[in-house]
Amino acid sequence: MRNTYNLKDGRVIQLIQDEDAMNPRTEWDNLGTMVCFHKRYTLGDEKHGYNDDDYSGWDELKAAIIRAENVAVILPIYMYDHSGITIRTTPFSCRWDSGQIGFIFISKAKVRKEYSKKRISKQLRDKITTYLIGEVETYDQYLTGDTYGFKTYANAEAFEAEQEEDSCWGFFGHNILENGILDHVGAKAEDLIDA
Repeated sequence: MRNTYNLKDGRVIQLIQDEDAMNPRTEWDNLGTMVCFHKRYTLGDEKHGYNDDDYSGWDELKAAIIRAENVAVILPIYMYDHSGITIRTTPFSCRWDSGQIGFIFISKAKVRKEYSKKRISKQLRDKITTYLIGEVETYDQYLTGDTYGFKTYANAEAFEAEQEEDSCWGFFGHNILENGILDHVGAKAEDLIDA
C-alpha cells in the first residue's frame, strides 16, 4: 500500500495507520443493531438484549429478532478467523475457519422515524440493505486495522525534514480517493500526481 501522495500544489500527504481508531459500534450512532456471539471475541453492539444460550441456532435467533423488533431488514454476519478476523454479510468459502456470528437489523419503527416515511417501499428497503452492508464493512475496517490518519507537509523538503503542517485521524479504508482525506485537505482526485 502506498503511504505518500504528492499534490499538484506541492504538498505531500502521508497516510499513517491509525492504531487507536474509534470503534464505530460503540462510539458512533448507527442505523442498524448488530447482534453477535463468539466464544473468544466480543463483537457487535454491547447492549442488544439477546443471549445466545436462549436459542438453539441462527434460524431460531433470527425468528426471535424478527418477531420482537418488527424488523424491516435483517442480514446475517459471517466471520473468517485465521491470523486475524474479518467480517461481512456473505459467507466465506473456508468452512473450517469461518461461520456465522450473528445479524445486523433495523426495525420498521426506526426506518419510519429516520426516513420520515409511513410506508417502507422496496426501493427504501434496498437502500437500507446497502447501508447496513456498509455498516458491517466499516466495522470490518475497524477490526482489521484498515483505519488511517494523515499528515500534510508544505512540500517535499518539509516532508524530508518532518515539518508537518496539519494532521488528522479517524479515516476508514486505505483508499485515499474514498476515505475522506482528500476532502479534509481541500483536494480532489485530479489534484494528485501519479494517482
